[in-house]
Amino acid sequence: MEKSIVDNEEYSANILINDEFNDDISTRHEKVNNEPTIITTDTNSTIKPSIPRYDLAALWDKHCEHEFNRRDVAATMLTMVSDPYVNHIPTMTGGVGAKDLSRFYEHHFINNNPDDTKIISISRVVGTDRVVDEMLFCFTHDREIDWMLPNILPTGKYVKIPLVAIVTFHDGKICNEHIYWDQASVLVQIGLLDNTNLPVAGVETANKLIDKNLPSNTLMKRWIESDNKN
Repeated sequence: MEKSIVDNEEYSANILINDEFNDDISTRHEKVNNEPTIITTDTNSTIKPSIPRYDLAALWDKHCEHEFNRRDVAATMLTMVSDPYVNHIPTMTGGVGAKDLSRFYEHHFINNNPDDTKIISISRVVGTDRVVDEMLFCFTHDREIDWMLPNILPTGKYVKIPLVAIVTFHDGKICNEHIYWDQASVLVQIGLLDNTNLPVAGVETANKLIDKNLPSNTLMKRWIESDNKN
């Protein structure tokens, strides 16, 4: 199902999410048209009653809404602690502290993403103080995307990449984000890296995340040699 995080508005960023979490430990499956199954696991029911409870999934969803739908830097910063940091691991972009992070969001992230940016949720794990979100991040490289492809002129190529966000909370606010993706796959997809003789893949990594039945081991020339060994 496709819906917004707040007030059931549709997302301009097309963020695909599931319904609210159950209180019990559960795994939820939702089909989004022909999109992949959305799997969400909530482990908060294991928390002792004495520990304050926050709906971390909803807090993270609201943060993403401000980033990708409303594109509101001030509202985004209000979802975070007074001294947050964000690290996009492959490119080391982000910021440490409210001043640098606000500058980063304003000039290099929130207002820097392509208009057709789409986020497809694959799975989510919610713990006592963090959310781990597995997603597909899709966009057209129609501008310089400072945080993901710094200093690279637009190629017009469409990109789909698996992306993982590890988000830590304190007292109901985000204190840090670690964001991971395969930069080699991005470079292959925009035509900057020739993977003919390299053990890296392009859009195939995203396609196999969606469809587990696509062939495995396609980069291994020796795979065929073991066919009759077992």
